[in-house]
Amino acid sequence: MAKLSNPISPTVSLPQLKFLSNCSLIQVLDALTNLRVLYFPSPLVESLQLQNKSKPNARLFCDNSAPDSGYASAEEDDDDDDDDDASLDVDGRNEALELLRTDEFERAFAIKWLIGFTARSEIWISSAPEPETEAYTSAVDEAVSLLAFFTGSESEQAITRKFSFLAPGGQPVEVELNDAPLLSEDHTSVGLQSWASSILLAERLCADPGKYGLGLTTRGGGLRVLELGAGTGLLSITVARILARGQARTPPPVIVATDFHPDVLANLQRNVDSNDDTHDILVRELDWSQPNSSSAPFDRPFDVILAADVVYEPSHASWIANCVTKLLARPAGVLWMIIALRSGGRHEGLSSTVGEAFSFERGGVQILENETLQRIDGHGRADEMGYELFKIGWAEG
Repeated sequence: MAKLSNPISPTVSLPQLKFLSNCSLIQVLDALTNLRVLYFPSPLVESLQLQNKSKPNARLFCDNSAPDSGYASAEEDDDDDDDDDASLDVDGRNEALELLRTDEFERAFAIKWLIGFTARSEIWISSAPEPETEAYTSAVDEAVSLLAFFTGSESEQAITRKFSFLAPGGQPVEVELNDAPLLSEDHTSVGLQSWASSILLAERLCADPGKYGLGLTTRGGGLRVLELGAGTGLLSITVARILARGQARTPPPVIVATDFHPDVLANLQRNVDSNDDTHDILVRELDWSQPNSSSAPFDRPFDVILAADVVYEPSHASWIANCVTKLLARPAGVLWMIIALRSGGRHEGLSSTVGEAFSFERGGVQILENETLQRIDGHGRADEMGYELFKIGWAEG
């Protein structure tokens, strides 16, 4: 009977980062799959390996052994002996795997390699043949997912991030947030962490609140602010702290922080609760594709809508345009939206979808101004070249 293949130690299996640009997609996928099978095997993967049955995606696993039908090649009267041998093989394999998984040096090497790989990912993606650019980017996402898995498995405590933004008068605006580990099995949970675009917009809100409409409303009633795709709530909490410094307002401002993913909403509520010295912030679920503007708090228009890094699929910009059309106050309401400009993969060129969704030809809400901003050192993904900030409002007339 063919013996089961084992995952290989990271020090042997991971390609040298200094030669990363020469590594093929298959080499990197094999290396990443080896890490996942070694450190985070699912019951399904374990079961499939033990049964030794091939699957359509089997090429993704680092398995160099010959395919095995699962039948022993010996005579039928030797089947019992073969079963005993197989049992011993599995026991020995499990013991060897456990020793490898608990090797601190190998584990540290794997984590260091993943950090280095993601930091150099832009160079590697740029070396991809044109048809494989998206696949290369997906491999980088897999590496980020694995790194988050390592982080989550080593500590159950989420990371607390403290932000301090300069503001008029000299006293900084300070915000403390819980950045939860990404859910490695769910790519839609990106809102569990604070992204560079939201940090950059928060800095600008603090530096010049009046420019971004955080003054007195031109309508009757209190100022109403909505954040789309709030994630950790950095922008909403920053706005609440800015408004808390002003004179008491009657009625008080209304700030609504929205997202869609259940785990993101739970973390968002946690962050709002931990910053309890600010104006009350409402945390609500909002589906951009089907916004319900008939029930509170969405039954009244908003003076200011904020959105940071919310366009990561081609359909998102048009969804947001439809959503804003229903929720933005007329005639002076403004949407401030900032997106990352990415250099490759499936996120490249998404800024053009914003231009199409809010074009002059379509009427209604449209781009009034836009500005390209430089990347922040030490923040953001490797493929983020910069950011574009849009001021979007109602077309005149």
